[in-house]
Amino acid sequence: MDKRKLVRTYSAGVFFGELDEGTRSADGRRGLIRNARRIWYWEGAASLSELAERGTSKPDECKFPVAVAAIEVTDIIEVLSVSERAAASIDSVPVWTR
Repeated sequence: MDKRKLVRTYSAGVFFGELDEGTRSADGRRGLIRNARRIWYWEGAASLSELAERGTSKPDECKFPVAVAAIEVTDIIEVLSVSERAAASIDSVPVWTR
């Protein structure tokens, strides 16, 4: 497994990055994600679970903006471990920009 995670929040969406466990609140709902890339839109995976395990089969159709050094998120509702295969797939998605 890769040390990076997919972190789903209640209202800010999904992020791919290194969840700093030392910054998690006591209830686990707040935390800092380092080297965070927002997973704005994806194709080639039926769910976040599949994205975390297999990655995307359609990297050119995904919309993942540029990574930021760190982002503090609130209302964490799901944290998925990411396989090495999936991490490589997500990393291969070109930066989406307008």
